[in-house]
Amino acid sequence: MKIQVCKLCQTAIAVCCFVVAGCRQTAPTVEDAGYEVMTVKPTDRILKSIYSATIRGRQDIEIYPQVSGFLTKVCVKEGEKVKRGETLFIIDQVGYEAALQTAKANVNAAEATLATAQLTYDSKLELHRQNVVSDFDLSTAKNSLLTAKAQLAQMKAQEISARNNLSYTVIKSPSDGVVGTLPYRVGALVSASLPEALTTVSDNSDMYVYFSMTENQLLDLIRRYGSKEEVLQEMPSIDLLLNDKSVYQEKGNIETISGVIDRSTGTVSLRAVFPNKNGLLHSGGAGNVFIPIQKQNCLVIPQTAAFEVQDKVFIYKVVDGKAQSIPVSVTRVNGGQEYIVEDGLASGDIIVTEGVGLLREGMPVKIKGGESK
Repeated sequence: MKIQVCKLCQTAIAVCCFVVAGCRQTAPTVEDAGYEVMTVKPTDRILKSIYSATIRGRQDIEIYPQVSGFLTKVCVKEGEKVKRGETLFIIDQVGYEAALQTAKANVNAAEATLATAQLTYDSKLELHRQNVVSDFDLSTAKNSLLTAKAQLAQMKAQEISARNNLSYTVIKSPSDGVVGTLPYRVGALVSASLPEALTTVSDNSDMYVYFSMTENQLLDLIRRYGSKEEVLQEMPSIDLLLNDKSVYQEKGNIETISGVIDRSTGTVSLRAVFPNKNGLLHSGGAGNVFIPIQKQNCLVIPQTAAFEVQDKVFIYKVVDGKAQSIPVSVTRVNGGQEYIVEDGLASGDIIVTEGVGLLREGMPVKIKGGESK
Protein backbone atom coordinates (compact mmCIF):
# COMPACT_ATOMS: atom_id res chain seq x y z
CA MET A 1 0.00 0.00 0.00
CA LYS A 2 2.80 2.41 0.90
CA ILE A 3 4.55 1.55 -2.36
CA GLN A 4 1.45 2.47 -4.37
CA VAL A 5 1.10 5.79 -2.52
CA CYS A 6 4.74 6.63 -3.20
CA LYS A 7 4.30 5.87 -6.89
CA LEU A 8 1.23 8.09 -7.03
CA CYS A 9 3.15 10.90 -5.36
CA GLN A 10 6.01 10.57 -7.80
CA THR A 11 3.60 10.65 -10.73
CA ALA A 12 1.88 13.75 -9.39
CA ILE A 13 5.20 15.52 -8.85
CA ALA A 14 6.29 14.67 -12.39
CA VAL A 15 3.05 16.03 -13.86
CA CYS A 16 3.43 19.24 -11.86
CA CYS A 17 6.99 19.70 -13.04
CA PHE A 18 5.89 19.17 -16.62
CA VAL A 19 3.09 21.73 -16.31
CA VAL A 20 5.40 24.30 -14.70
CA ALA A 21 7.97 23.79 -17.40
CA GLY A 22 5.29 24.17 -20.03
CA CYS A 23 4.05 27.41 -18.47
CA ARG A 24 7.54 28.88 -18.57
CA GLN A 25 7.81 28.31 -22.33
CA THR A 26 6.95 31.49 -24.34
CA ALA A 27 6.66 32.28 -28.02
CA PRO A 28 10.02 33.01 -29.61
CA THR A 29 10.75 36.77 -29.83
CA VAL A 30 12.26 38.67 -32.77
CA GLU A 31 15.53 38.72 -30.87
CA ASP A 32 15.43 34.92 -30.61
CA ALA A 33 14.37 34.36 -34.23
CA GLY A 34 16.78 36.95 -35.59
CA TYR A 35 16.50 40.00 -37.83
CA GLU A 36 16.20 40.19 -41.59
CA VAL A 37 19.25 41.92 -43.07
CA MET A 38 20.47 42.82 -46.54
CA THR A 39 23.76 43.81 -48.08
CA VAL A 40 23.40 47.07 -49.93
CA LYS A 41 24.47 46.82 -53.56
CA PRO A 42 24.20 49.26 -56.46
CA THR A 43 21.57 48.36 -59.01
CA ASP A 44 19.95 49.74 -62.16
CA ARG A 45 16.21 50.05 -61.92
CA ILE A 46 13.27 51.68 -63.60
CA LEU A 47 11.15 53.16 -60.88
CA LYS A 48 7.80 54.88 -61.02
CA SER A 49 7.35 57.94 -58.91
CA ILE A 50 3.76 58.68 -57.92
CA TYR A 51 2.36 62.20 -57.77
CA SER A 52 -1.10 63.34 -56.76
CA ALA A 53 -2.89 64.99 -59.66
CA THR A 54 -5.98 66.98 -60.53
CA ILE A 55 -7.82 66.59 -63.82
CA ARG A 56 -9.11 69.54 -65.81
CA GLY A 57 -10.58 69.96 -69.26
CA ARG A 58 -8.46 71.58 -71.94
CA GLN A 59 -10.49 74.64 -71.12
CA ASP A 60 -13.33 75.17 -68.65
CA ILE A 61 -15.32 78.25 -69.66
CA GLU A 62 -17.78 79.70 -67.18
CA ILE A 63 -20.79 81.17 -68.96
CA TYR A 64 -22.13 84.48 -67.63
CA PRO A 65 -24.77 86.69 -69.29
CA GLN A 66 -23.67 90.08 -70.61
CA VAL A 67 -27.12 91.61 -70.14
CA SER A 68 -29.76 91.25 -67.44
CA GLY A 69 -33.24 89.83 -67.82
CA PHE A 70 -35.44 86.81 -67.27
CA LEU A 71 -34.47 83.48 -68.78
CA THR A 72 -37.08 82.50 -71.36
CA LYS A 73 -35.42 79.34 -72.65
CA VAL A 74 -32.74 76.84 -71.60
CA CYS A 75 -31.64 75.11 -74.79
CA VAL A 76 -29.32 72.41 -73.41
CA LYS A 77 -29.21 69.69 -70.78
CA GLU A 78 -26.54 68.90 -68.22
CA GLY A 79 -23.79 66.73 -69.67
CA GLU A 80 -24.83 67.47 -73.26
CA LYS A 81 -22.14 67.87 -75.90
CA VAL A 82 -22.30 71.21 -77.69
CA LYS A 83 -20.54 72.80 -80.64
CA ARG A 84 -19.04 76.25 -80.82
CA GLY A 85 -21.78 78.79 -81.58
CA GLU A 86 -24.61 76.55 -80.41
CA THR A 87 -27.31 78.38 -78.42
CA LEU A 88 -27.31 77.64 -74.69
CA PHE A 89 -29.79 80.15 -73.20
CA ILE A 90 -32.17 82.88 -74.33
CA ILE A 91 -32.98 85.94 -72.20
CA ASP A 92 -36.24 87.89 -72.61
CA GLN A 93 -35.75 90.00 -75.76
CA VAL A 94 -38.78 92.29 -75.69
CA GLY A 95 -37.11 95.22 -73.94
CA TYR A 96 -33.96 94.94 -76.02
CA GLU A 97 -35.89 94.79 -79.30
CA ALA A 98 -37.75 97.97 -78.28
CA ALA A 99 -34.45 99.65 -77.41
CA LEU A 100 -33.09 98.75 -80.84
CA GLN A 101 -36.14 100.18 -82.60
CA THR A 102 -35.80 103.39 -80.57
CA ALA A 103 -32.13 103.62 -81.50
CA LYS A 104 -32.97 103.18 -85.19
CA ALA A 105 -35.57 105.95 -84.97
CA ASN A 106 -33.07 108.24 -83.29
CA VAL A 107 -30.62 107.58 -86.14
CA ASN A 108 -33.26 108.50 -88.71
CA ALA A 109 -34.08 111.71 -86.82
CA ALA A 110 -30.40 112.59 -86.55
CA GLU A 111 -29.92 112.00 -90.27
CA ALA A 112 -32.83 114.36 -91.02
CA THR A 113 -31.41 116.99 -88.68
CA LEU A 114 -28.03 116.65 -90.37
CA ALA A 115 -29.58 117.05 -93.81
CA THR A 116 -31.36 120.23 -92.68
CA ALA A 117 -28.17 121.60 -91.13
CA GLN A 118 -26.27 120.84 -94.34
CA LEU A 119 -28.82 122.74 -96.44
CA THR A 120 -28.74 125.67 -94.06
CA TYR A 121 -24.96 125.82 -94.15
CA ASP A 122 -24.79 125.59 -97.93
CA SER A 123 -27.33 128.40 -98.20
CA LYS A 124 -25.50 130.61 -95.70
CA LEU A 125 -22.22 129.96 -97.48
CA GLU A 126 -23.61 131.13 -100.82
CA LEU A 127 -25.18 134.20 -99.24
CA HIS A 128 -21.93 134.97 -97.45
CA ARG A 129 -20.11 135.01 -100.78
CA GLN A 130 -22.62 137.62 -101.92
CA ASN A 131 -22.10 139.56 -98.69
CA VAL A 132 -25.72 139.07 -97.76
CA VAL A 133 -25.07 137.40 -94.40
CA SER A 134 -22.42 138.12 -91.83
CA ASP A 135 -19.51 135.95 -90.75
CA PHE A 136 -21.36 135.28 -87.52
CA ASP A 137 -24.36 133.80 -89.33
CA LEU A 138 -22.08 131.59 -91.41
CA SER A 139 -20.19 130.38 -88.32
CA THR A 140 -23.48 129.66 -86.55
CA ALA A 141 -24.67 127.55 -89.49
CA LYS A 142 -21.37 125.71 -89.60
CA ASN A 143 -21.53 124.91 -85.86
CA SER A 144 -25.09 123.63 -86.25
CA LEU A 145 -23.87 121.35 -89.05
CA LEU A 146 -21.03 119.98 -86.88
CA THR A 147 -23.46 119.45 -84.00
CA ALA A 148 -25.83 117.51 -86.26
CA LYS A 149 -22.96 115.29 -87.47
CA ALA A 150 -21.94 114.58 -83.87
CA GLN A 151 -25.50 113.74 -82.89
CA LEU A 152 -25.79 111.33 -85.81
CA ALA A 153 -22.56 109.59 -84.80
CA GLN A 154 -23.88 109.33 -81.25
CA MET A 155 -27.20 107.86 -82.39
CA LYS A 156 -25.41 105.32 -84.59
CA ALA A 157 -23.26 104.26 -81.63
CA GLN A 158 -26.41 103.83 -79.55
CA GLU A 159 -27.90 101.73 -82.32
CA ILE A 160 -24.83 99.48 -82.36
CA SER A 161 -25.00 99.15 -78.57
CA ALA A 162 -28.71 98.28 -78.69
CA ARG A 163 -28.08 95.76 -81.46
CA ASN A 164 -25.28 94.15 -79.44
CA ASN A 165 -27.43 94.02 -76.30
CA LEU A 166 -30.14 92.27 -78.29
CA SER A 167 -27.60 89.74 -79.60
CA TYR A 168 -26.37 89.15 -76.04
CA THR A 169 -29.82 87.85 -75.09
CA VAL A 170 -28.92 84.73 -77.11
CA ILE A 171 -26.11 83.11 -75.14
CA LYS A 172 -24.00 80.79 -77.28
CA SER A 173 -21.24 78.31 -76.54
CA PRO A 174 -17.78 79.83 -77.08
CA SER A 175 -16.22 76.43 -77.86
CA ASP A 176 -16.88 72.74 -78.37
CA GLY A 177 -17.35 70.94 -75.10
CA VAL A 178 -19.65 69.41 -72.52
CA VAL A 179 -22.24 71.36 -70.55
CA GLY A 180 -21.86 71.36 -66.77
CA THR A 181 -24.53 71.90 -64.14
CA LEU A 182 -27.50 74.19 -64.82
CA PRO A 183 -28.32 76.00 -61.58
CA TYR A 184 -30.81 78.43 -63.22
CA ARG A 185 -34.15 77.56 -64.77
CA VAL A 186 -36.64 79.34 -67.04
CA GLY A 187 -37.99 82.45 -65.31
CA ALA A 188 -34.87 83.16 -63.27
CA LEU A 189 -33.61 86.74 -63.27
CA VAL A 190 -29.98 86.74 -64.40
CA SER A 191 -27.30 89.37 -64.86
CA ALA A 192 -23.57 89.76 -65.38
CA SER A 193 -23.06 89.96 -61.60
CA LEU A 194 -24.44 86.49 -60.85
CA PRO A 195 -22.76 84.76 -57.89
CA GLU A 196 -22.68 81.52 -59.89
CA ALA A 197 -22.22 80.97 -63.60
CA LEU A 198 -25.15 79.92 -65.79
CA THR A 199 -23.10 76.83 -66.60
CA THR A 200 -19.59 75.72 -67.51
CA VAL A 201 -18.61 74.42 -70.93
CA SER A 202 -15.65 72.06 -70.67
CA ASP A 203 -13.57 71.06 -73.66
CA ASN A 204 -12.91 67.43 -72.71
CA SER A 205 -11.49 66.16 -75.99
CA ASP A 206 -8.09 66.20 -74.32
CA MET A 207 -7.64 66.44 -70.57
CA TYR A 208 -5.01 68.37 -68.68
CA VAL A 209 -3.59 66.61 -65.62
CA TYR A 210 -1.79 68.90 -63.19
CA PHE A 211 0.69 67.67 -60.59
CA SER A 212 3.68 68.99 -58.64
CA MET A 213 7.14 67.78 -57.76
CA THR A 214 9.79 69.13 -55.42
CA GLU A 215 12.66 71.30 -56.57
CA ASN A 216 15.14 68.46 -55.96
CA GLN A 217 13.07 66.06 -58.05
CA LEU A 218 12.89 68.56 -60.89
CA LEU A 219 16.64 69.21 -60.75
CA ASP A 220 17.28 65.46 -60.87
CA LEU A 221 14.96 65.16 -63.87
CA ILE A 222 16.67 67.99 -65.75
CA ARG A 223 20.16 66.62 -65.01
CA ARG A 224 19.12 63.22 -66.30
CA TYR A 225 17.87 64.54 -69.65
CA GLY A 226 20.12 67.58 -70.03
CA SER A 227 17.59 70.42 -70.13
CA LYS A 228 13.94 71.21 -69.50
CA GLU A 229 13.21 71.16 -73.24
CA GLU A 230 14.77 67.70 -73.60
CA VAL A 231 12.69 66.47 -70.67
CA LEU A 232 9.54 67.41 -72.57
CA GLN A 233 10.80 65.86 -75.80
CA GLU A 234 12.43 62.64 -74.58
CA MET A 235 10.58 61.61 -71.42
CA PRO A 236 8.56 58.43 -72.07
CA SER A 237 4.79 58.39 -71.78
CA ILE A 238 3.27 58.41 -68.31
CA ASP A 239 0.36 56.53 -66.75
CA LEU A 240 -2.67 57.86 -64.89
CA LEU A 241 -4.18 56.06 -61.91
CA LEU A 242 -7.84 57.00 -61.55
CA ASN A 243 -9.66 57.59 -58.31
CA ASP A 244 -11.09 54.04 -58.33
CA LYS A 245 -7.51 52.68 -58.42
CA SER A 246 -7.79 51.56 -62.05
CA VAL A 247 -5.13 52.53 -64.58
CA TYR A 248 -6.37 54.72 -67.42
CA GLN A 249 -5.99 52.90 -70.72
CA GLU A 250 -4.47 55.84 -72.60
CA LYS A 251 -0.93 57.09 -72.12
CA GLY A 252 -0.15 60.75 -71.53
CA ASN A 253 2.77 63.08 -72.10
CA ILE A 254 4.16 65.94 -70.05
CA GLU A 255 3.46 69.11 -71.98
CA THR A 256 4.66 71.96 -69.78
CA ILE A 257 6.87 72.55 -66.74
CA SER A 258 6.40 75.74 -64.78
CA GLY A 259 9.39 78.05 -64.61
CA VAL A 260 8.49 79.29 -61.12
CA ILE A 261 8.83 77.45 -57.80
CA ASP A 262 5.92 77.99 -55.44
CA ARG A 263 7.35 79.78 -52.40
CA SER A 264 4.76 78.40 -50.00
CA THR A 265 5.15 74.73 -50.98
CA GLY A 266 8.60 74.60 -52.60
CA THR A 267 7.15 72.66 -55.53
CA VAL A 268 6.98 73.09 -59.29
CA SER A 269 3.77 72.59 -61.26
CA LEU A 270 3.73 70.31 -64.31
CA ARG A 271 0.98 69.65 -66.83
CA ALA A 272 0.42 66.45 -68.75
CA VAL A 273 -2.13 65.89 -71.50
CA PHE A 274 -4.18 62.70 -71.92
CA PRO A 275 -6.55 61.89 -74.81
CA ASN A 276 -10.17 61.45 -73.76
CA LYS A 277 -11.87 59.85 -76.76
CA ASN A 278 -14.27 57.77 -74.66
CA GLY A 279 -15.13 60.60 -72.26
CA LEU A 280 -14.00 58.60 -69.24
CA LEU A 281 -12.14 61.53 -67.71
CA HIS A 282 -14.10 64.42 -66.25
CA SER A 283 -12.99 67.93 -65.42
CA GLY A 284 -12.57 68.33 -61.67
CA GLY A 285 -11.53 64.71 -61.09
CA ALA A 286 -8.49 63.50 -59.18
CA GLY A 287 -5.93 60.74 -59.53
CA ASN A 288 -2.22 59.97 -59.50
CA VAL A 289 0.37 60.01 -62.26
CA PHE A 290 3.19 57.49 -62.56
CA ILE A 291 6.42 58.88 -63.95
CA PRO A 292 9.07 56.33 -65.02
CA ILE A 293 12.51 57.12 -63.64
CA GLN A 294 15.62 55.20 -64.66
CA LYS A 295 18.22 55.16 -61.92
CA GLN A 296 21.68 53.71 -62.53
CA ASN A 297 24.00 52.44 -59.80
CA CYS A 298 21.56 53.46 -57.09
CA LEU A 299 21.21 52.06 -53.58
CA VAL A 300 17.63 50.96 -52.98
CA ILE A 301 16.31 49.89 -49.59
CA PRO A 302 12.81 48.85 -48.50
CA GLN A 303 10.68 51.26 -46.51
CA THR A 304 10.67 48.77 -43.60
CA ALA A 305 14.41 49.31 -43.13
CA ALA A 306 13.97 52.98 -42.23
CA PHE A 307 12.50 54.89 -39.32
CA GLU A 308 12.03 58.59 -38.68
CA VAL A 309 13.04 60.72 -35.74
CA GLN A 310 12.18 64.43 -35.82
CA ASP A 311 11.65 64.40 -39.60
CA LYS A 312 15.00 62.70 -40.19
CA VAL A 313 15.33 59.23 -41.69
CA PHE A 314 17.57 56.64 -40.03
CA ILE A 315 18.52 53.04 -40.71
CA TYR A 316 20.31 50.46 -38.56
CA LYS A 317 23.62 49.32 -40.00
CA VAL A 318 25.20 46.17 -38.63
CA VAL A 319 28.72 47.03 -37.46
CA ASP A 320 30.75 44.37 -35.60
CA GLY A 321 27.55 42.45 -34.92
CA LYS A 322 25.79 45.40 -33.30
CA ALA A 323 23.14 47.85 -34.42
CA GLN A 324 24.37 51.32 -35.31
CA SER A 325 21.83 53.99 -36.32
CA ILE A 326 22.84 56.01 -39.36
CA PRO A 327 21.04 59.09 -40.73
CA VAL A 328 20.42 58.85 -44.46
CA SER A 329 19.13 61.13 -47.19
CA VAL A 330 16.51 59.35 -49.24
CA THR A 331 14.06 59.83 -52.08
CA ARG A 332 10.77 58.02 -51.69
CA VAL A 333 9.65 56.04 -54.73
CA ASN A 334 6.92 53.56 -55.62
CA GLY A 335 4.45 55.20 -53.32
CA GLY A 336 6.90 55.31 -50.44
CA GLN A 337 7.40 51.53 -50.42
CA GLU A 338 11.05 51.93 -51.35
CA TYR A 339 13.75 54.51 -50.72
CA ILE A 340 16.65 55.47 -52.94
CA VAL A 341 19.51 56.36 -50.62
CA GLU A 342 21.25 59.50 -51.79
CA ASP A 343 23.69 59.81 -48.89
CA GLY A 344 24.64 57.88 -45.75
CA LEU A 345 25.20 54.35 -47.09
CA ALA A 346 27.84 52.71 -49.21
CA SER A 347 27.89 49.60 -51.32
CA GLY A 348 28.58 46.55 -49.16
CA ASP A 349 26.99 47.92 -45.97
CA ILE A 350 24.75 45.48 -44.11
CA ILE A 351 21.48 46.90 -42.82
CA VAL A 352 18.51 45.57 -40.90
CA THR A 353 15.39 45.45 -43.07
CA GLU A 354 12.71 44.30 -40.60
CA GLY A 355 11.99 44.83 -36.93
CA VAL A 356 13.92 48.11 -36.68
CA GLY A 357 11.38 49.37 -34.17
CA LEU A 358 12.63 46.81 -31.63
CA LEU A 359 16.30 47.65 -32.03
CA ARG A 360 18.28 50.09 -29.93
CA GLU A 361 21.70 51.62 -30.44
CA GLY A 362 24.44 49.06 -29.72
CA MET A 363 22.14 46.02 -29.40
CA PRO A 364 23.57 42.74 -30.73
CA VAL A 365 21.99 41.76 -34.03
CA LYS A 366 21.22 38.11 -34.59
CA ILE A 367 20.68 37.46 -38.25
CA LYS A 368 17.65 35.33 -39.04
CA GLY A 369 18.86 31.84 -39.83
CA GLY A 370 22.38 32.54 -38.51
CA GLU A 371 24.44 33.81 -35.57
CA SER A 372 25.03 37.32 -34.36
CA LYS A 373 26.79 39.29 -37.04
